[in-house]
Amino acid sequence: MEEQKSEVVLIGIWRSSYCQRVELALKVKGIPYEFIEEDLSNKSELLLSYNPVHKKVPVLVHKGKPIAESLVILEYIDEQWGDSPKLLPEDPYERAKVRFWANFYDQKIMPATLPIIMSKGREQEKAIDDMNELLREFEDGMKRDFPGKFDFDDDAQNLGFLDIVVGTNAGNYKAFNEAVAVVMSPEKTPQFWSWVNALKEHPLIKETLPPHDILVAKMREKFYGQTTKKV
Repeated sequence: MEEQKSEVVLIGIWRSSYCQRVELALKVKGIPYEFIEEDLSNKSELLLSYNPVHKKVPVLVHKGKPIAESLVILEYIDEQWGDSPKLLPEDPYERAKVRFWANFYDQKIMPATLPIIMSKGREQEKAIDDMNELLREFEDGMKRDFPGKFDFDDDAQNLGFLDIVVGTNAGNYKAFNEAVAVVMSPEKTPQFWSWVNALKEHPLIKETLPPHDILVAKMREKFYGQTTKKV
């Protein structure tokens, strides 16, 4: 097994938004870390030993102790390095609302991309409509629970928990549109997409999101077996 020299190590893959959110949280907190790229087609002994239950990335290793599951990792980072900019609100009720919508995004919106990827024609159109309905529900809930949240100033505002969760995933929407299908509907959820575009301009998110062309090529290879060049 590879010896770990850094106090904080992130085991992940470059193209995963679940891993990118952990990277972004570490950057927001100013925490130095070592990134170890995992090969999911030939999982390492390191990954299997640190995450024997799910055998998935990301895994954060802090002082030799592993933490799995990206949302759990984000909370761990916020609690462990509590003096840095806070990712979650201090108020328990506000914190609970953030957790609710982060879980909604992960459990409802992110899985809704799979039917879009796997279908064509009218079936795909319906899958896109279903996705947009989930985004509308998310937008309405965010406006209700966090008034003013969508008025994001990328120059002055610190990134919070939901900014990190959504920004590292939806921030790649142009790559998904090019590789799979156009899902973005600004006319249906204008405030959501305005927020996403503002998040994309934040320096730390810009730094963390993968290069567009390389991500498009990897999506096409992964989803449809289309290979243009090795990435």
